[in-house]
Amino acid sequence: GGTFCRFGWPPQLREFFRRFGEGGPNMQRPQRHGGGAAQGSGFFISGDGYVVTNNHVVSNAKAVEVTLDDGRTLSAKVIGTDPKTDLALLKVNEGGPFPYVKLAHGAPQVGDWVVAIGNPFGLGGTVTAGIVSARGRDIGAGPYDDFLQIDAPINKGNSGGPTFNVNGEVVGVNTAIASPSGGNVGLAFAIPSETVQAVVDQLRADGKVARGYLGLQIQPVTKDIADSLSLDKAKGALVTSAQDGTPAAKAGLKSGDVVQAVNGEAVSDARELSRKIASLKPGTKVDLAYLRGGKAETAQVTLGTLPNDTKVASLDDRGGRRGDSQPRLGLGLAPADAVGAGREGVAVVSVDPDGPAAAKGIQEGDIILDVGGQPVSSLSDVAARIRAAESDGRKAVLMRIKNDKGTRFVAIGLQSKNG
Repeated sequence: GGTFCRFGWPPQLREFFRRFGEGGPNMQRPQRHGGGAAQGSGFFISGDGYVVTNNHVVSNAKAVEVTLDDGRTLSAKVIGTDPKTDLALLKVNEGGPFPYVKLAHGAPQVGDWVVAIGNPFGLGGTVTAGIVSARGRDIGAGPYDDFLQIDAPINKGNSGGPTFNVNGEVVGVNTAIASPSGGNVGLAFAIPSETVQAVVDQLRADGKVARGYLGLQIQPVTKDIADSLSLDKAKGALVTSAQDGTPAAKAGLKSGDVVQAVNGEAVSDARELSRKIASLKPGTKVDLAYLRGGKAETAQVTLGTLPNDTKVASLDDRGGRRGDSQPRLGLGLAPADAVGAGREGVAVVSVDPDGPAAAKGIQEGDIILDVGGQPVSSLSDVAARIRAAESDGRKAVLMRIKNDKGTRFVAIGLQSKNG
């Protein structure tokens, strides 16, 4: 312990290292064979041989082996994988019982000490320490990103290894780093133990993960969208469409609703709504709180099962493709049926590249279905909706846009009449 004292380690962390030095859980190294071997890390969660690691460590493997800290190499079977969270569950059937570790209940706090153990560059049994730098990080790795950010040094080969709290409980599974060079720069990301527990329980029972499903296409509520809807804050998930026959549609949700809470828990943005629903099992009844036309509404929805090929439908307000009948918006418009673009809406025939519409990604060929929450079919409809937004004192007008990539809402700031 004296060595760590000189570097200022807290007493709890010194105790952690002392206990691990007296024969704590050993580390394993899952390997993938077939056109080469992939190395990573993992850990036992039960004495009968269940091992947690990352999906990307074992994906497409023809055979998987784990090498224990005592030097033994044992065959492992892949019980199930979940690419959406990058988790995998393995089973070692011979050589037990094995020492194992427990997953922590509840999330660590920012500033808590953590210890990461893994197999960086195939060196095995490497221990590093740091703190929790942030929680709830979205790094674009998957549809349900909710990472812990830690500054404990993590390198290639640490994937799938555990991050412990000072009580020896696993608070996360090391998964990714952010680095311009590929090496450690103090930005590492771990899947929280609560997510790991939920996924592992389903993989262990069924070999797959079934997620709750609303059947909504949603997007974030930006500041411009909040202004156009007269919302106090840019929070919640804006519904762009409720697919026919889906649980949400059956419960009465529709385009333009802003979902603000699930079972009484606030929803900060579209991705959080996706995560909350995906964390629940099909058949679960949930209470949704939402705004419609400025009025608070509630609905109870019985969740369906997320189809395997369904992508999380969450768009930003620039999504879609990148057109002077509406010069203040920077758009040239024509009735959709007049240009052979169908019978509903108004077609964008030109976009001023320096106008507010272009800045929001609206392109020639897009179809404007609604303006200010009302359907439009003519240029006069569009003009009337803009005047109504202005008379209500709104800084932006909300439009529902359709193109070959789907339907989304876009809030366009209203320029002054003089400029």
